[in-house]
Amino acid sequence: MTEPPQGQSADNPFPVRGVAIRVAGWIDKLGAVWVEGQIAQLTLRPNSNTAFITLRDPAADMSLSLTCPRDLVVNAPVRMTDGTQVIVFGKPNFYTGRGTFSLRVSEIRAVGIGELLARIERLRRLLDAEGLFDPRLKRSLPFLPDTIGLITGRASAAEHDIMAVTTGRWPAVRFSVRHTVVQGPNAVPQIVEALRGLDADPAVDVIVLARGGGSVEDLLPFSDETLCREIARCTTPVVSAIGHEPDNPLCDLVADVRAATPTDAAKRIVPDTGAEQALVKDLRSRSARALRNWVNREQHAVTQLRSRPVLARPLEAIDARGEEIHRARRTARRDITRLLAAESDRVGHLAARLATLGPAATLARGYAVVQGLPTDGPPHVLHSVNDAPAGARLRIRVADGALTALSKGAVDDEQGGADEAH
Repeated sequence: MTEPPQGQSADNPFPVRGVAIRVAGWIDKLGAVWVEGQIAQLTLRPNSNTAFITLRDPAADMSLSLTCPRDLVVNAPVRMTDGTQVIVFGKPNFYTGRGTFSLRVSEIRAVGIGELLARIERLRRLLDAEGLFDPRLKRSLPFLPDTIGLITGRASAAEHDIMAVTTGRWPAVRFSVRHTVVQGPNAVPQIVEALRGLDADPAVDVIVLARGGGSVEDLLPFSDETLCREIARCTTPVVSAIGHEPDNPLCDLVADVRAATPTDAAKRIVPDTGAEQALVKDLRSRSARALRNWVNREQHAVTQLRSRPVLARPLEAIDARGEEIHRARRTARRDITRLLAAESDRVGHLAARLATLGPAATLARGYAVVQGLPTDGPPHVLHSVNDAPAGARLRIRVADGALTALSKGAVDDEQGGADEAH
C-alpha cells in the first residue's frame, strides 16, 4: 500500500516550518500590487528604521498590515497621519518567524483632491443608479418630534448650535446624543454604530447627523458608501447637516432632508414657539371673524325671511280666506233660503192644485163616495147601481166623516126626484 504524501495524514504531518515556508513561497509568487486605502494606524518607533501601518478599506471592515522604510513616511510629499487616503505599491510578504502576513511597501502616494472627487463622483453615479437619491423614498419629518437623535463630535460647535437653536425654538424637546469621531479612519464605524442604535430606539423621532465645515479630506467619511447605505436603510427620518452651504457630501443626497448648516437643521426640525403661537392667534382671530361673518349672514337671511308677508303676518292669509268663507257661507245660505222659498211656493201651489183636484175638495162641495162592503172581500167603490143590490151594506164617505147604510135597490130617476122633493 502506497503511503500518503506528507501533510495528508495524521501519521505523516508537516512541521510548522514546512507549512510556513510553503505559504511564504506561494505568497511570494503573487508579485507586487498597487493598493488604495485609508491609514487607520501609523506607528514610528524611535529606534526602528521600519514604519508599521494599518491600511483600512473605507467601504468595508477590512484592513491590511503594511511595513515600509521609516524614511518613506518621514519624507513623504504630504504629512502621513491617521485618516490620510493613500495609494501604496508593495509586495505581499509572509513572515515565517511569527506566521504573519504584511505588505512590504516600496512607494507611497497620497490621493489628491482631484482623485478623491472623481471617486466620490463615481460612487454618486452608482448610488443614484440604484435609486438611493430618489425623492419618492424621502420620509417627511414629524411636525413636532418628542426626542431628537443627534450624532456629532464631542463638545463640537455643531452640537452647541443645534441644541441651543432647537431648545430656543421649542424648549420641551429632548435629545439623545451619540458622540463619535467625525473624521479619520474610525469615523465611519462609529457613526454607523450610533446610527443603528438611534434607529432602533422607538423613542427617537428624527436623527440628525451634524458636523461643522472642513476640507474635502475631513468630510470624506460622510461620502463613504457604507454610511450612505446605512442612512438609506434607516426607518427613522435622517437629517444631514454636514459642513456649510458649499459642502455637499453624498450623505446629503441620501438623507431625507439636507440642511445647509447645523443651525439650519435645528430650524427645520422643530417649529418656532413664537411663530406657532402667533399663527394660532391669527387662526383664532380669523376663525372668530369667519364665525361672526357667518352668524351675521345667517341672521340677515333670517331677517329677510321674517320680513316676507307669509312670515311677518302669517294669519293674514287665513283671515283673508276666512272672509271668503264667510261670504261663501252667506251666499250659500241666501241661495239656499231663496231656493227653499221658491220650492215652498211651488209645493204650496202644487198642494193647492192637488187639493183642488183631490177627492177631499169634491167631498167638501157635497159629493160622497159610496163603497160596497161585501162580507167576503175588501170594500170597493160603486160605479153602478147594479153594484149595490137591495140589502147590500154600504159605506158612504162625506166631507166630515163616513157612515154605513143598507141599499134598498135601484130606483128610477122620477121617483128619486119625487123623494127628493119630499
